Amino acid sequence: MTIKEFAKLCGCNPQTLRYYDHMNLLKPVKVDEWTGYRYYEDEQALVFVKIKNLQTAGFSIEEIKGLLDADDDTIYKAFSEKIKEQEDKLKQIKEIQLSYQTEMTKMQNKIKEVREMITKSMNEYDPFEEFGISKEEYDAVADSVNQAMEGMDECDMNFELDFSDFTMGEDVKEETEYQNILENPEYEVIFEKHGWKYVKEFLDEFSELEGDKEYFLQFDCEKNKALSMAFANTILGILNYRNRGKIHSFACNTTVSKDGANHFWLLIKK
Repeated sequence: MTIKEFAKLCGCNPQTLRYYDHMNLLKPVKVDEWTGYRYYEDEQALVFVKIKNLQTAGFSIEEIKGLLDADDDTIYKAFSEKIKEQEDKLKQIKEIQLSYQTEMTKMQNKIKEVREMITKSMNEYDPFEEFGISKEEYDAVADSVNQAMEGMDECDMNFELDFSDFTMGEDVKEETEYQNILENPEYEVIFEKHGWKYVKEFLDEFSELEGDKEYFLQFDCEKNKALSMAFANTILGILNYRNRGKIHSFACNTTVSKDGANHFWLLIKK
């Protein structure tokens, strides 16, 4: 019978049969080499029923292929195994549903903890020696950082706070989060300084920035700076404060210098 007649027998559309043919599930017994018409035998409708039911039950194409020549007992057994698999999945979803609120509460507490760590580190930090800024400006900087943490809409710019001192648990493995930004073709260096002792030596040379740009600050410096949460967040806060009213995106990465000297690069996204 033609594909149209066979589709009518099976209660499907011809496109379904073409799909099964393409996936090597149900091949026509003959394909006319001139017209390309597909022809089927009526007993192939039994194979169609097998394929349709297995597919509806959630079996993959490969699983169905493995069951095409199986007898009914094997098919029934496969259905039972699929039912058990779905029951296990349903049980897992129910367990996730029950644990959802607990995990949300835990994460809210962790967010609160990291915010408190940033606030504490900045409250204990003396910015004068490193950045040469007044107490008044540092108070404004700290306020800028607090606004960023709280996600306040009136904050005019976006910058990524440094959470390097915060860990989510003892079992968290150390991973390389940053690739070498200096080798990223999407960024170009617009300012750099090497061999410096304090950021205040060159802060005024780059702190006034253009609006509507995406910047990246890369510090390779001595250990006490690189591992200080307050160091990175202070420089981000300074740039935020000095460029208030402009729309920016800032990110900062600090790493321990390999040669013992202090290095800084300011990059802009092209």
